[in-house]
Amino acid sequence: MSERTPTPLAILAVDAIERVSGTYPGHRRVHARGLCFDATFIPSGEAASLTTAAHLQSARTPVVVRFSNSNTNPTVPDGIRAGRGLAVRFFLPDDTTTDLVSVNIPVFFAATPEQFLELLDALEKDPGTGAPDPTKVQAYAAAHPSAAAGLQEAARMPIPVSYGTARYWAIHAFIWVDPHGRRRPVRYRWEPDTGLQELSEHEAAGKNPEYLAEELLRRLVDGPVGLTLRVQLGQDGDPTDDPTKPWPADRPEIVAGRLRITAPVADQEHWAAQVYDPTRITPGIELSDDPVLSFRSHAYSVSYERRADGK
Repeated sequence: MSERTPTPLAILAVDAIERVSGTYPGHRRVHARGLCFDATFIPSGEAASLTTAAHLQSARTPVVVRFSNSNTNPTVPDGIRAGRGLAVRFFLPDDTTTDLVSVNIPVFFAATPEQFLELLDALEKDPGTGAPDPTKVQAYAAAHPSAAAGLQEAARMPIPVSYGTARYWAIHAFIWVDPHGRRRPVRYRWEPDTGLQELSEHEAAGKNPEYLAEELLRRLVDGPVGLTLRVQLGQDGDPTDDPTKPWPADRPEIVAGRLRITAPVADQEHWAAQVYDPTRITPGIELSDDPVLSFRSHAYSVSYERRADGK
């Protein structure tokens, strides 16, 4: 479970998510349906001079990954434009863990927790139409211009052929600390080793409701599924406190390592119940000053407590 004490703002945000998307007892308030897999992370060694983090040095690290559909409703079909998640838990040599949580859009649609709550209020369904009032969403975008890119990305999310053929971003900046104590901001992105593969809406309409999990299980029969961890290295002046703002495309990148997914975990119930928390870091990595990043852990605590209570 999450170790953070929920804040009043986190409680308000989860309440708002429930009003917007409904409540499904015993399930996460977002990314309700998912499947967990055993995997191995193989570092490239390129990050070793930039961070002391144990899993980014030279030794292979066992991991558990959870792929998920972002919807609150666990029965929503996979064949629609929607968020997808990839959560990775690394098991470190000192018996601790660290998580890397990512989604299939490069930037977020709120710069602060308060803005996120505003967006949720704008997304509440009109009782007459059963859908959000577009003028309220437009008003939110006008009031927060930096959120426009995230809203546009959310509207055109691709429909992947497989969980293993999608791209995933961690969306927040983190701080790497090297062996000499020097600090540098970074951003993470997972690239599928197969390249991006997408479905048209027509193709997706004929798929089974949970085709993404079914497809990945079939794919693993032929061997491991791979994703490569690419890390964008920030420079002075690159924003670390705003997940709505991307860094310039010309910032250098390194390949930190490769993820090899091998099989579904033996105990789905146990691993599905875990909280994968982007603030669960390890020495050599620090949290940035992004307020949404720290807020997520508090919101996850609220969600965990409610689903653990069967609510």
